[in-house]
Amino acid sequence: MSSDASTTATAGQDPCCGTAEAAAQADACCAPAAKTEAVADGASCCVPTAQAAPAETREAGCCGPAGTTSAGELLPTPAAPPAPVAGGQPEQSPVVVIGAGPVGMAAAAHLHEQGLPFLVLEAGDQVGASVRQWAHVGLFSPWRYDIDTAARRLLDAVGWAAPDDETLPTGGQLLEDYLQPLAKLPEIAAHLRFNVTVTAISRVGADRVRTAGRADLPFVIRLADGTEITASAIIDASGTWRTPNPLGANGLPAHGEPDTAALIDHALPDVLSADRDAHAGKHTIVVGSGHSAANTLLDLARLAETTTGTRITWAVRGGSASRAFGGEDADELPARGALGSGLRMLVDSGQVTLVTGFGVHTVRRTSDGIELIAADGRTLTADRAVSATGFRPDHGIASELRLDLDPILGCTRTLADLIDPNEHSCGTVTPHGYRELGQPEPNYYAVGMKSYGRAPTFLMATGYEQVRSIAAALAGDFEAADDVQLDLPETGVCSTNLVAENAAREIAARFGLTPDVPIALAAATMALLPAAASTSDAVRAAAAQIGLDPETALQIAALTEQPGALPSVAGLISLTSSDGGSCCA
Repeated sequence: MSSDASTTATAGQDPCCGTAEAAAQADACCAPAAKTEAVADGASCCVPTAQAAPAETREAGCCGPAGTTSAGELLPTPAAPPAPVAGGQPEQSPVVVIGAGPVGMAAAAHLHEQGLPFLVLEAGDQVGASVRQWAHVGLFSPWRYDIDTAARRLLDAVGWAAPDDETLPTGGQLLEDYLQPLAKLPEIAAHLRFNVTVTAISRVGADRVRTAGRADLPFVIRLADGTEITASAIIDASGTWRTPNPLGANGLPAHGEPDTAALIDHALPDVLSADRDAHAGKHTIVVGSGHSAANTLLDLARLAETTTGTRITWAVRGGSASRAFGGEDADELPARGALGSGLRMLVDSGQVTLVTGFGVHTVRRTSDGIELIAADGRTLTADRAVSATGFRPDHGIASELRLDLDPILGCTRTLADLIDPNEHSCGTVTPHGYRELGQPEPNYYAVGMKSYGRAPTFLMATGYEQVRSIAAALAGDFEAADDVQLDLPETGVCSTNLVAENAAREIAARFGLTPDVPIALAAATMALLPAAASTSDAVRAAAAQIGLDPETALQIAALTEQPGALPSVAGLISLTSSDGGSCCA
């Protein structure tokens, strides 16, 4: 990508080809006279010396014919840094960021710090539009991991009231307390475009087949309204929220799934608030075994405790729910925490009906709701279903770009080995940056959730470091770009302990207790609950066991609005600490 690519390229002509002088200036692989002759014969001689053809090829006739360079020989690193901003006006096409979620906004902040022209395109009508869909969900990561460093510097400069680094935000708080203030800063706001959907990406005047001078051609981005804009580089932070996995067991939509979409919620419906009427007093089937399913099951359990007639069925594709429960020999991820133990409690107490080995093959609408039919003929009927089966990336917009994707996860091949969920939790992922995220298509990077493909172990802090490295590389500061560092303590940011600790602190503060007391009360109550006549009896017995006044314990039990409060079994789950824990986004 040459710094003057947008001004020197003309239709059908490579920016650095056509004259001997241009070849010499570009440090081409052959002498000016040989260059002129080679161009006349259709040769591809527009690469720097470091990327040129072998010496024997040059001696035989410069760089060889245009069609001899393979896509794999194009380095997945910036061909040249974009031109800096002069007087606030970009001298060339901007770096385009697709998506204004947390990682996309972090990319904008880092590009600004690097002095690079940039433009952020967001399909929604506001910053963090996808986050808004799960605004009710709490993160496992405290604020100190949820705020990008460059974004924090911009916000601090205007006197931003930063949240407590140790507290756990909800998606809504992430929006209101961080992303929205960031989006209002003049340095960012002027470069944001909303209600803009990218439909395709290519190179100006070149399809995927053409190699000659490819890296020097600007990208062309086509939008849904037919508008086309050029870009010097692309950072695709569009995520995976809009492309959930289907309900069907084999990776394909179940038969009839599109026709029953109105009765199927995708991950993380707000069953306690916005979506309450659709689930209160009704029967819901939750399909899936990850954190999205677990969160929905817990919320439905809370709803069932206050609304009679609310029934919950949990369908998993595997032969057991050991992966969700955690602690089983087959589970290579340490998910022994409160979430898994609590789900087992809900199943053992009969509040949730677990159905194993249920791979959805067909979905039908019935007179009363929805029917799910497994491949073995078993059926489940309910009023609604929740498809918590994960997400997948959609690389369709980049079909004219040269991508080399891992055949399993759908991320770059280099990154796949570092994030394989069979081997890694989010806290054990190796720090990575522009090199691991590079494609045979120079200057195109998928980042954030999309960079992980189908791996569910992504954390925002990882995405922030990705875009910091990429922005530095695009600016030509490869020393900084290669200095990739990531602090993700596995027993901290990736642990459900943080949820328990946060809830315990808030409850303890109300009653003048130390934070360990509510956690101890919850753990003792859960242990006693199966044999107790009632939850209240279990609370009293637990209080006596840990030396807490029974009346205080019962007052804690009355805090039904407080996450982690008793006597809700779901509340007990979120207040119980764990040794390890799985990850959440």
